[in-house]
Parts: sequence; C-alpha cells; structure tokens
Amino acid sequence: MGNGNITNDIVQKLWNLCSLLREDGVTYHQYVTELTYLLFLKMLKETGREDVLPKHYCWDDLAKKDGTEQLEFYKRLLLDLSTKGANRVREIYTDAGTTLRQPKILTALVKAIDDLQWYSADREHIGDLYEGLLEKNATEVKSGAGQYFTPRPLVECMVEVVKPRAGERVQDPAAGTAGFLIAADRYVRSQTTDYFELETKQQEFQKYQAFYGVELVADTRRLALMNLMLHNIEGDLLLGDTLSPLGAGLDKADVILTNPPFGTKKGGGRPTRDDFTFPTSNKQLAFVEHIYRSLKPGGRAAVVVPDNVLFEDNVGAEIRADLMDKCNLHTILRLPTGIFYAQGVKTNVLFFTRGKTDKGNTRAVWIYDLRANMPSFGKRTPLTHEHFKPFEFAFGNDPNGNGSRKDEGPESRFRRFTRADIKARGDNLDITWLRDESSDRGNETTSPLIIAEQVREQLKIALSEIDALGTILSDAS
Repeated sequence: MGNGNITNDIVQKLWNLCSLLREDGVTYHQYVTELTYLLFLKMLKETGREDVLPKHYCWDDLAKKDGTEQLEFYKRLLLDLSTKGANRVREIYTDAGTTLRQPKILTALVKAIDDLQWYSADREHIGDLYEGLLEKNATEVKSGAGQYFTPRPLVECMVEVVKPRAGERVQDPAAGTAGFLIAADRYVRSQTTDYFELETKQQEFQKYQAFYGVELVADTRRLALMNLMLHNIEGDLLLGDTLSPLGAGLDKADVILTNPPFGTKKGGGRPTRDDFTFPTSNKQLAFVEHIYRSLKPGGRAAVVVPDNVLFEDNVGAEIRADLMDKCNLHTILRLPTGIFYAQGVKTNVLFFTRGKTDKGNTRAVWIYDLRANMPSFGKRTPLTHEHFKPFEFAFGNDPNGNGSRKDEGPESRFRRFTRADIKARGDNLDITWLRDESSDRGNETTSPLIIAEQVREQLKIALSEIDALGTILSDAS
C-alpha cells in the first residue's frame, strides 16, 4: 500500500472515531479541535520532536493512564502546555480546553489513535494526513467548516500559475487552516530538491520567514499552526483582523495567495485602518485593497473573490479602477459554481502584479471562463486538478501573464479585453460571452482524463470507507 493510500486510510479511521464523541455532545468542528490536541502529542512522538514539550507531558505519559485519572491529567496538560514548552506549542494550546466529559470517551480515543499504523508516516506524510483530516471536516456539511477551506485542486492551480520562488515572502491575510502557505512551500520545495539546493541561511529563511499571514478565528488559527508545524514551517501566523491596524503593519509581500471571507464586516462596520483610500463594509473589496497595497513593486497575487467584486458600483468601481492603475490585472479565472461550501456562490480568481509606478499598469485583462458548460461539482463529481489544466496551459509559463496567449474569438473560453473596453463598461469586469448550456446535461461532454480521475477519486473514497468500516465491525465483534 502506497503512502497516499495509508494516509487516506488513517484519515478515514480518525474521522470515524467522531462517532465516539457524538454521545458526549461534541460537534464536528469541536471534534477536529479536540483531535488536534491529541494528535499533536502523538505526531510529535512519531516524528521524534518531543523535545519541544515540557517533561512528563508526552504522548506516553497520557496513554499509560486511564479512567478519571487520565481525564484529569489531560485537563491539566492542556492548561500547562499553554504556558510551558516551545513557543509554537504554547501558541497551539493557548486557551485550550476539553469538551470531553466522560473518561471512557478519552480512553477510547487515545487507544484508537495508538492502535493506528503509523510506522510508514514520516513528517511530510503526517502533515498530509492532518491536512486530509481538515479537508474531511470542511467537506462534511454538518461541520460548517467549509468557510475555512479552499478546494485543494484550486489551491494547487493558483500556486502553479503564480510560481512562488525561494527567497520570496508569501502572505495569506485570511489564512484559514494555512492551505495556501503549505501549497506554496510544497511548490518551492519541488523546485529546489526539497531545499537541498539552498544554502543553510536560505533554508532557515524558508522555514522561519518565507510564509506568514493572519487568521481571525482562534480555533482555526490553532489548526493552522499545527498544520504548518507538521509541514516544518514556523513563520508568523498572527491572530487578528487584517482589516484592522494589524493588517497595515504586515511586511510587504512578494506573493499573496488567499481566499478572503465572504460577506460584510460584522455589524456592518468598516475596516478600522487609516491607510485605506476607499473605506467599505464589503469585506472582499476591503481585502482586495489590502492585497494590492501590501505587494512589493513587481509582487504577484492570486485572490479568490465572489462575483460582486467584479460588478459592484460606487466604491467597488473605484477600487477596481485603483487596482488596474496600481497593478497589472492581467487575468481573471471565472470558477465553476458549487465548489465551495455555499453552493450558490459564484467566484473568480484575480491574478495581478504590482506595478513599479501607480498609474496605467493594466493595458488589457484576459478572462478565462471555466464556469459555462461545466459539470455540477460535488461528491458525485469531485473537482480535480485536471479540470484546471486547460486554464494553466492557456495562462502560459509567465507568472505575470506575459506569456504567449491567443484569443480565438467568441467560441473560446479565453478572451482579451482592453483597458478601454473595460472603461467603456464603467469598469465592470463581470463579462460573459459563452452561452451556458450546462442545464442541458445531454449536450455536455467531459474529457476522458477528467472522467478517469473522478472515478479514481470515488473508488479511493469508497475503498477507504469500506476498510475503515470493516475495522470498526471487527473491533466491535
């Protein structure tokens, strides 16, 4: 069995353990947070990193106890780890508390985690395992955690196109569980033989300084910190609001990759920053302004935004005009519907490069329509990286959008619109040209490669669920 299959198998078994917590009144999101506290200890043991923990607070110290004694020790451990041990450990356990009430539930969880086959899980695969658990939580409708998770194929596509490089600072101002930062790290590793091509000082930069960001929700930041640590990334991930003065104080970035939260600011208020020219309660527009102001000259960004960012009047039009002045907004990818937790949300990715000056940087915008005549995505038709390959090919190899591109007219998915064209539309970027016949599924064709990948995904899910169910039935008998 390959590492990928082992990882999927462990993820499914860990997820099935949540049935143990239902009788203790624990929600899915609380479950993943609870599991984080336990898995962190276990994973430190498996990767030989228990030196970051205070003495007598390792996995084996917890596992050898049971019953009430174990639960009391666990509560004390959570409290003490927030003030003792290495800095990242203290951050992960800040304000940690257990939702468990029954000692037998904790004992069952600890035993189940101990019984899993960890022998082949090196650091990288343990990181993937944890990320898989976060993905499972996000795709489980009952958990409500999808708002923190961008589909991995989309993340991979955005990173592949923007091409972060060793030595660059990569920011995510709405980090969620840190998926973009981890994907960017993975990409740079792939370009540098896992950093072995870099000098020691450069390797340290990649680990401690290259990747940074902000997350608003304390529990989500906790999951992100653990995710980063398991991928050997220890850059700053601040707890706070990017639309507050905290965001204004962030270092300028070479690359920004992000999927900011949708909706309006809590209470309808505006950002509390004094460096914004266009104050608005629309969080997505405010994040767009943060992003293009936070890029170094020549810096690149890819940001997921809902359709309203493309067409909203008044301050929306002003922000778009300012963006196209200060940056080269070279590409917009119109995404399929149904790929996020809120099924009806229509989204896009804006790709832009900060100019050396603040005027006239956008000469033309290329728009790729990946929405019209696309399948309805969900569990039966999973979104895969294969769906983004035609866009990546059309985009070209230049992360600034200067590669060889071709507009093949109104029947093609990729079209070029000059700055003058857009100005004539009142700076409205909500441009469509293809007739969407996706409602007539009989006329829809899907590439054999995509069908094959979808079948593989469905088989993988089914096999891991069957295997995990077999284990549970075996344990019960």
